[in-house]
Order: sequence, then C-alpha cells, then structure tokens
Amino acid sequence: MQKQLADLRLPFEGHLDLTYRCNNHCRHCWLDIPPGDPARDRELSFDEIRNIVDQARALGTRRWSISGGEPMLRPDFPDIFDYLTKKAVSYTLNTNGTLITPETARLLTRKGTKMVALYGATKETYDHVTRHPDGFDKVMDGFRYLKEAGAGFIVQLIPMRDNWHEWEKMQELAKSLSKHWRVGAPWLYLSSCHDPELNAEIARQRLDPREVLELDKPDLSYEEAHAHQCGETDGDDRLFARCIAGRRDFHIDPYGGMTFCSFLKDPAMRYDLRKGTVQEGWESFIPALADKVHGGAEYDENCGSCDNRKNCRWCPVYGWLEHGRFSAPVEHLCDLAKENKMFKEEWRANHRRYYRIAGITIQVESDLPIDDRTFHPKFVSFRTDGPGADTVTIRHHFELPDLAGKDLGKELYRKPPWAISRQNGSYIYLGISPQADDPSLHRVATFTADHTRARIYNDDVRGDSWRKGDLHSLTMFPSDQILIARLLADRRGCYLHSAGAIINGAGVLFVGHSEAGKSTTTNMLIDAGEKGEMDVEILCDDRNIVRRMDDGWRVYGTWSHGDVPLVSPNDAPLRAICFIEQANENSITLLTDRKEITRRLLACVIKPFVTADWWHKTLDVIGELSNEPDCYLMRFDRSGEIVGELKKIVG
Repeated sequence: MQKQLADLRLPFEGHLDLTYRCNNHCRHCWLDIPPGDPARDRELSFDEIRNIVDQARALGTRRWSISGGEPMLRPDFPDIFDYLTKKAVSYTLNTNGTLITPETARLLTRKGTKMVALYGATKETYDHVTRHPDGFDKVMDGFRYLKEAGAGFIVQLIPMRDNWHEWEKMQELAKSLSKHWRVGAPWLYLSSCHDPELNAEIARQRLDPREVLELDKPDLSYEEAHAHQCGETDGDDRLFARCIAGRRDFHIDPYGGMTFCSFLKDPAMRYDLRKGTVQEGWESFIPALADKVHGGAEYDENCGSCDNRKNCRWCPVYGWLEHGRFSAPVEHLCDLAKENKMFKEEWRANHRRYYRIAGITIQVESDLPIDDRTFHPKFVSFRTDGPGADTVTIRHHFELPDLAGKDLGKELYRKPPWAISRQNGSYIYLGISPQADDPSLHRVATFTADHTRARIYNDDVRGDSWRKGDLHSLTMFPSDQILIARLLADRRGCYLHSAGAIINGAGVLFVGHSEAGKSTTTNMLIDAGEKGEMDVEILCDDRNIVRRMDDGWRVYGTWSHGDVPLVSPNDAPLRAICFIEQANENSITLLTDRKEITRRLLACVIKPFVTADWWHKTLDVIGELSNEPDCYLMRFDRSGEIVGELKKIVG
C-alpha cells in the first residue's frame, strides 16, 4: 500500500517559510532580511496560508515544516501554528528561539519536532555571530521557557569560522539544555540575492573541508542504496528531471511562490499561488520544470564528466546560488569532494565489516571504528570480504533518537524487552524495561519493511560496550536471531534448536531442546571424526538454520553455539533430521507420520517474535520441511554406539 501511494506522486509533505525577515543579522545567513523590510507587505496573510493548507491537505499533505527567516517574527505566528498543526499528522519548526515567550512555549507543547538554533557557547560569540545585542540572553530565556512548559526541543548547533573556537563548549551547552541536539548545515551556500558583500562574509565563515567532514560524515550505506544524486541527468541533459520525479514534497516561500526545493530562488522556477492553486502547482507547474533547466556544455565539461562526482554534494541550486548559473561548478564543493573521497576510503576500511550466514551477507557499519577485537572470535569464520547477492545492512549509532512527538505507528508486539511498531512501511523496535512503570529505553532500532536495512541506536554515548569489544552479537541485541529469524522467514528458512554437522558430505540435524543431548551428540561426532570412523564437520551444537534453496533443503551453521564452541559458516544438502532423546539404548527409527514430524519441528523452531506475519511464513516453511528430507527418532546413550547407526543413514 505504501509503495502504491508513493507511485501516485502525492505531496505528502509541505515546507512553509512564513517570512524571510529575521531579528538576527547572522554573518552566515543567505537570506538576511531585516525585521522592518518592505518585503513584509508582500508576505502571505493568515487567511491565504489557511487556504493553502486546506488545498494541500485535500491533495494528501499530512506533514509540514515551518521555518523562515524567523517565523515567530510574525505577530500572527500563534494563529498560523495552531491552524497548520491541527491540519497535520506531524510538524517540524525551525526557530532561533529569541522570541519565545511563556505563552508561545505553552503552544509549542503540541507534539512535534522543535529545533532551536544555537550560534555560540558564550554571550560574546553568540552576539557577535548574530549581530544581535542581548541575543544570547534572549535565546537562553527561550530555552528556559520551553523547559518550564514541558515542550521538548532539539538544540541545533550552527558551525562556522567565528564560533569554531567554541565548538566543544557549544556541544556541552547543548547537552545541558536538552538531551537531544544536532549539527546544522556544516557548509554554507551563498546568498539568494547574489550580493557581493554578503557573499564575501558567508565565504569567510566557511569551514575547511576536513572540518566539514568531521561534522557531517557521509552515510555510505545510504548513498550506495540510493545511487541518485542531485543534478544527475541519465544522459538526457535535464538537471532537475530525476529530482522532481522522486519528490513527494514541495516548498512555499513567504510570498506564495511554490516549487519543489527550498533552495530554489530563481523567480522563474516558482509558481504564484496567489494566481493559481496548489493542485495546479503540484500537478502541472512543478513537473514542467523538469524540462526547463539543461546542463549544456558547462555542465558536461565540469560536473557532468568529473570522476569525483559520486563524492560531491553539488546540486544545480548551489551552482545558481554561487554563480547565478544552474550548470556552474562550486569550487568549495570540489575541495569538499576530494576530502570526502579520502574519508570514504578510510570509512570502508575501519568502520565496515561483512559476515555471511545462511547465504545472507550482513554488512555491519558503526559510527565508532571496528577492529579485530570488536566482535567475539566466533565470528571470524563467518567474515567475508564484501557484499553478496543478498546483503543486509545494519548501522550502529550510540545515542538514542528523539522520539518525542513522533508517530510510531501501529504497535504489533509488546513483551519486554521489546515493543515493535510499524509505521509507513517500516518497523520500529523499542528496547523497553520489564518494569511497567519505567518509560526509559535502552535501545531503538528502525528497519525497512523487508528488514534489509537497519539503524540501531544504542543508549551508550561513549560507546563503552563497543570499545570494550568481544561482542556476542552483530546487532548488539541479546541475540542476532531477532533479526536473522525474520529475514529467514522471507527466504523459506528458519532456525531450529539443533546440533548440526556435515557427515560424509551430507547435512544432518539433531533436533531437540535443552538437555536433549545436542552437545553430547556433538562431542560423540567429534570423537568419531578424530578416530576416522566418518568425515565430520561440526556446524553448531545448539542452533542451526534450514533453508529451502532452488536445489533443495540445505543446513547452515550459525555462531549461536552451546557448550561446544566449534562453529562453521559452511552448509550442505540436508540429508536427515534426527529428533534426539537420551535413553539406555541406541537406535534410529524412521518416522513416517507427517503430523508427528510437523509437531516435533514446530516445538523446536526458534521464535524470536511471534508476530502474525512471521508466524504464517514460518508455518509454511515447516509444512514444506516436514515432507522432506527423511526424519528419524534417535535414541542414544553416552557409549558412542549410536555412531554406527548414523553411518547407515548417511552412507
């Protein structure tokens, strides 16, 4: 359903700038219009905004972001905010915070994301950057009013040359103000009006490329999964074609100009909503812009043919802001791209590892470096050099995200230590306390609908557990089975409580719960192999994977071992399943009752989360597995005589 809605090209999100005027006069600002500027008279009225919001809602818009300039500079901000947020499922507000009053703070308790900018850690630096006398005192008042009202907020740190000397102190201040903070745009674009004096000041505030990369590290896994970049033409010379085709949001400036990007300031690329409708702007004007801007010779000779293009943040709108031409290269971004390339090479070497299990490659990435001590030695044999045909990516972060005011969707499962919700086609896993009255979270994970991409947020800002190393799961969950079992259900496979081995080239599973004798069986097989009675490779003594492949059922080893630490990433055709029972005799009896086989298999399926979708898929897997291969009841003692019986079924 989510994909079907996306294919309809509905405008799910609107971005509305209420004004470009601001009570600050920041040295880095690309808009920089004073509070009393005559542009105020051209701004949309409250009634016009209300009409636009209603039109957008009728087309499917359910999320809004509100920004400026400083949106609270408008005296009707409370009315606009109240109306717009009542018409939205969620919202984001950007403000400099200096105009927040106790009354405004109470209004902002409405659930949503509030980001308040911070330009320095001291009054001297903040007031210097903003050229706003007493600006620091006013924003501190704003933070205090928000906290007193109980309105959660994110502190957004804005880095530049004139506050860089206070960067660490700015982070410390942000942490003291809120448990949630982020870095704003770490590199600066030039002014929308192409003013030479203003551009010179902005350029002077730009950080060096290495400093920018430290603040805004590229997300390689995301970039590799979303190969499209701004300005890519696919050979048809239209700089905005792919961007427009993929957008499900729009932007409206303070004067009613509508387009697809907030940075797009060319008047010819904006639709006048005072003369038309949101529907016409979305369905006709914006799509037509795809044919309006072509790269031409300048693009082809520069960005279009650059070997470093995949490492560059260039976009046609930045070319226009920098030089007044959409096809123009941006020298600052060229320098940043060179640094970006070196950063990515280092990242791949020190922040990424690959492991393969049951034909699935797990790509592990982390904000902190990964070395040979990070994961337990049992993972060594499962490590591989690169991605495979079926690759799943998990990315570790070491701070919990701000979930205040966020819609987590429909809850599917709740049993400590996990609560699972589904929202917009994605899954959200919350690590919850077993104490019902404890609202704290120890971990948050977000998964795509097919669980092939995940971000795992750990409540460990210093990364102590990660740095200590010897981790027993790639996900840092109590067990990786939480993820892998769900992946297997989509791939006609499952975990079974079992010892597994490759005997004379054939895969054999010895299925049973604790105390059934899995480790005892494993040790007898090891002994038989050492004596040369049979060729034996132990896969795992406690948990193995069965999976239906094109050529039949196969058994795979896992790293989830029991008493015997031998594990193997190898696999083999599944020849036999033996349901094991310790006894005073040694016998192997062929089972023919498929209902009994199904019952025994179901009892030994590892069930990480018994959600309806997982269970239905796993039932289908067990239904197939119960019909093939041969299944036996194996009763045995510790004498080792059972080995002779095993030879009869594996050859």
